[in-house]
Amino acid sequence: MKKAIVLIVKTLAVLLSVFILFFIWASSPDQDSEGYKVITETTVDAQRAQDSIFSVMTYNIGYLSGMTNNTSKKRDEYIFNANLLQVQRTLKELDIDVVALQEIDYGSGRSFMVDQELELSKGGYPNVARAVNWDKKYVPFPHFPITAHFGKVFSGQSILSKFPLKDHERLVLDRVESNPFWRDAFYLDRLAQVVTAEVAGKAVKLINVHTEAFDQPTRKKHLKTVADLFEKYASEYPTILLGDFNSNPDTESLLRDIVLANQHAAYALKDLTQATYPSIDPERRIDFIFYNTNFLEVAEAKVVKEVLDASDHLPVMARFKLK
Repeated sequence: MKKAIVLIVKTLAVLLSVFILFFIWASSPDQDSEGYKVITETTVDAQRAQDSIFSVMTYNIGYLSGMTNNTSKKRDEYIFNANLLQVQRTLKELDIDVVALQEIDYGSGRSFMVDQELELSKGGYPNVARAVNWDKKYVPFPHFPITAHFGKVFSGQSILSKFPLKDHERLVLDRVESNPFWRDAFYLDRLAQVVTAEVAGKAVKLINVHTEAFDQPTRKKHLKTVADLFEKYASEYPTILLGDFNSNPDTESLLRDIVLANQHAAYALKDLTQATYPSIDPERRIDFIFYNTNFLEVAEAKVVKEVLDASDHLPVMARFKLK
């Protein structure tokens, strides 16, 4: 009897040790943190605006997983390839000069190890700013079945530009304090990515954000932080704040209160009835573009439906004119 108890205890101890070692390994980063904030210049040809009118887009591409994002549905590689082509085609047809992307993979198991930033930049974007927000050796999500696990994740936010980029900042927003340790160990960083684009001889500040999705108190903190960032630059530079704000009716109201409190701030897309999520039969608007009216005016703005369901979000685009 004693031998049986000892064997059970030893077995449990071994299993616990294995689990702890796996937890430590899986939740650790796979890349050097020096690569979390980079600007890349390539030899890609760019047909860009020659005057003071330029176009921008914000798009949470959901790592090109379409409506399967964050679900345990089986994904085939051809779906990702088809979605990539659809996005490339839309960017070219709309002649977008600057694209702010969220949930873009740089080589992750969930998206067949494709560097999506590299592939999209080949469509005419020689200047790329990358801000990594998720770097884990193995993410065990969705939890069941195991075959649906994300596995290795290397992902973040990118700005693709036909204009030169400089002064790149990667600002980590507050973490969710209520997350249990085991969830927090695998959770992504929420970021505000700031970069300067040189447009028609002027410095234009771009703030690409992806705020907290699941915890409203944390999201409110993030909204206040990004509104302060906008305020910091809006009086001196043409400034565009854009991204996935993960809004709901409460936080959309808060967006109006704290972002539009700046006397120069405005929505690029004034028709607030136009929804961006989900991409099929959209019900909510959670993706926004703000700008400062003292330096910029809007020539056109719309929700881009041409991308169909390449992501679970629809992008928003705007054409701006420098004053």
